[in-house]
Amino acid sequence: MAARTQTATAGAALGALASLLICAGATAADAAPAAAPASSAAPAATQRDVPFATVGDTVISGVIYQRALAVAMRKKYYHAKPPEAEWVKFQREVGDDVVNRVLLLAEARRRGIEPDRDKIAATVAGYDAQYKSSANWAANRDKMLASVLPQLERDSLLERFEQLIKDVPEPGDAVARAYYDKHPELFIEPEQVKLSVILLKVDPSAGQAAWNGALAEAKVLHKKLAAGADFAALARLHSGDSSAARGGEMDYTHRGMLPAALHGVVDKLQPHQLAEPVQLLEGVALLRLEDRRAARPRSFAQVRNRAADLWQRAEGEARWAKLIADLRQATVIRIDESQYAPQRGASEKPRAG
Repeated sequence: MAARTQTATAGAALGALASLLICAGATAADAAPAAAPASSAAPAATQRDVPFATVGDTVISGVIYQRALAVAMRKKYYHAKPPEAEWVKFQREVGDDVVNRVLLLAEARRRGIEPDRDKIAATVAGYDAQYKSSANWAANRDKMLASVLPQLERDSLLERFEQLIKDVPEPGDAVARAYYDKHPELFIEPEQVKLSVILLKVDPSAGQAAWNGALAEAKVLHKKLAAGADFAALARLHSGDSSAARGGEMDYTHRGMLPAALHGVVDKLQPHQLAEPVQLLEGVALLRLEDRRAARPRSFAQVRNRAADLWQRAEGEARWAKLIADLRQATVIRIDESQYAPQRGASEKPRAG
């Protein structure tokens, strides 16, 4: 019985893998496999299917678009239902991805780009290693790989093509400086705060009585501090934070590095002002703001490498987007927009390009 159960479980897992891999071939990223030349004879099932789009001489099946949409939906929304306006936009984005996939694969092949055979072989070797004890895999390996390998090749081809287009040489100082000057908001050193803290630690799993006790103790300490007691002395005596040995004094830190529960508290404080006790995950804390450094721009000399890196990324994305736009401009594209949810006040006539 145990052997039968093990075999059945392995078979179910293998079947799930096969379904996942084969379904991946019908995603928005993988529309090309189901695209066929408009002039060629299509199988009966495809002939009964209403085409979603024609891209030059290539027809994209409506079934492929719907499968692509379903997969994209699961990835982005899981089982949730998006708002109507977002859904209308999302459908069109998936449709554009399907069309772009066809255009990019054709262009990559025209340029003679080849898939990464070593990477594909490593992926297949991973399947072999994972399912080496499965009789099901041994019996169906070739059949499953016949469906999976073309998809892996297309993915690899597009990955290499995208890397090629986005491989932008590092800019010189003049270009990096121009990017720095144009995008000053990207090179701002965030506001920094310097705090002193007394943390009355409470185990997160402790009962309410422990939390109530810590809060009561914090209120007593707060009253002493407000009356002029020395913060450092009380921190050394009562705080469970690592800063206790320094009298509760912490280093300067960016606002975003603080626990979310402290943001609103710290934002309201003036230098040398004491906050009311606040409950954190680790316990109850007393905070005093020692200093606040306003956000300030960083000099080009400080961020030259970051400016160059950001320019390279932006330029790579711009070149990729331009390539897609140029391919769409040069190709006759007709999309059956009746397969989309209608836009309010918009015509549902098919559009070109």
